[in-house]
Amino acid sequence: MYIVLYNIIIKPNQEDNFIEAWKGLTTLIYKYEGSLGSRLHKKDPLNFFAYAQWPDKNTFDTTGANLPEEANHFRDTMKASCEKFEVLDKFEMIEDLLKQEQSE
Repeated sequence: MYIVLYNIIIKPNQEDNFIEAWKGLTTLIYKYEGSLGSRLHKKDPLNFFAYAQWPDKNTFDTTGANLPEEANHFRDTMKASCEKFEVLDKFEMIEDLLKQEQSE
């Protein structure tokens, strides 16, 4: 598995716009590009951290050609709502010990 880490700084009063656009774009990437999904975390009202999971580096590197036109709307909204959106790093996962199911 291949992991990409992101640091995101949101413009004031843009949190809801960013989150909705992030969810929309992530869903399309998952559906059309073979992503394994992504998680978004919030440090404080303007600082976010995300990581995306991919089956392998090649799948990540070749992403983009299969997305529908709708993806551009989500990208534009994300860009307009962010002060900064940067890739922090990329990694190959070696072991995964996260619990897969929640207990009831």
